[in-house]
Amino acid sequence: MKLRTFKIGGVNLKECKMTAETQTVCAPLPSKAIFPLKQHIGVPAVPIVKRGDRVKVGTKIAEAGGFVSSPIFSSVSGRVEKIENVFDATGYRVPAIIVDVEGDEWEDTIDRTDKTESLTDHPELTPEKIVNGVKDAGITGMGGAGFPTYIKLLPPKNTKIDAVVINGVECEPYITSDYRLMIEHADEIIVGIELIMKAVSAPKAYIGIEINKPKAISLFISKTKKISSVEVVALKKRYPQGGEKQLVDAVLGREVPPPPAIPSSVGAIVQNVGTAYAVYQAVMKNKPLFERYTTVTGKNLGRPQNFLVRMGTPIHNLINICGGLPDGDVKLIAGGPMMGKALVSETVPVCKGTNCVTILSGAESKRMNPQPCIRCAKCVSACPMGLEPYLIAALSAKKQWERLEQEFITSCIECGSCQYTCPAHRPLLDNIRTGKSVVMKLVKSRKQEQLKDVK
Repeated sequence: MKLRTFKIGGVNLKECKMTAETQTVCAPLPSKAIFPLKQHIGVPAVPIVKRGDRVKVGTKIAEAGGFVSSPIFSSVSGRVEKIENVFDATGYRVPAIIVDVEGDEWEDTIDRTDKTESLTDHPELTPEKIVNGVKDAGITGMGGAGFPTYIKLLPPKNTKIDAVVINGVECEPYITSDYRLMIEHADEIIVGIELIMKAVSAPKAYIGIEINKPKAISLFISKTKKISSVEVVALKKRYPQGGEKQLVDAVLGREVPPPPAIPSSVGAIVQNVGTAYAVYQAVMKNKPLFERYTTVTGKNLGRPQNFLVRMGTPIHNLINICGGLPDGDVKLIAGGPMMGKALVSETVPVCKGTNCVTILSGAESKRMNPQPCIRCAKCVSACPMGLEPYLIAALSAKKQWERLEQEFITSCIECGSCQYTCPAHRPLLDNIRTGKSVVMKLVKSRKQEQLKDVK
């Protein structure tokens, strides 16, 4: 089997997938569920419930606040206690709906049977109905980015999509939630892929899986043997192959140009395996997005686990099931150690993008003292976007915003490969993130001014 990978940059990370063969368990219901109104890229959702209202599992509690937005559904039954600001995974306080949990009563419209539906059994599902089903269910990218999925299924009118690329890579060193989902729900994922293909009128789909997941590769090859329109692509183990531009390169051999270009610019739509599963549940089972697969892991954690967890569950509930926080200094990360965000509190709830909670010891998370750059260019070799990290980090530190834009800082995917490889322990990614944020705001402001001039 010939293995593929992307052409530019990348690093080899030491794996720590200790939960890969740990079967997923259903997490217990929380006593209170916390639903931040911003669980996606774009405009926060708008509450449509108030204090004292009763909700069921699957009740819509907040509607999309704009085009780039997504509704939120209750994952529990009970009574709305209040709407107040809470800490989320970004470390900021954001508005959230808090529900006191009472029982587990579901909306009658959700199909809770185990029967796997097939696309051939539902000829009534037009592309428009599929897209609307995804939109109404509040599905966002389940790989962590959180972009509203229905927008990806509506590419520009002049764009021809000839390939759906499914991300089964999971290249972060600790996370196994996608792997367990693939092993445990392959049939539903495949139907979800077929629904995505029909929604965008794509004739072919490719499932990219890294070679460190041989069981998943074998399983999906077996499941798609009679489906000529779906191909499994085995990939070399390489970080950050899960980035959508890197995955399009690895699977299709197509290079996505710098922003504003996206995969649809080269005829591809990229979706995570978790998103494909959520699409299946939404369209075939009328089930909104209110639960997800999540890994809770760490070398010093007593019992690392994979959970099917209701959104709104505080992460300390899951950590307690895993044996509680280890003694000594620890660092909690939403996601993996490469692209995840440090958490300020154990009370942060599981949201749509919470694919993992990684717990590192103080020794594992301690940063080395930065030294002067030794001009080794390892960061340049590692950058999967072909950038010069040492340069844009220095320009950011000096606040040279115009030059940063010229150096394509907005192309950075914040994968951390540069900082990981730096022998001088320079805080490259920290500076780059700051500069990228400023430049993106300047670009947005300039576009708004241009629109005003046109009007």
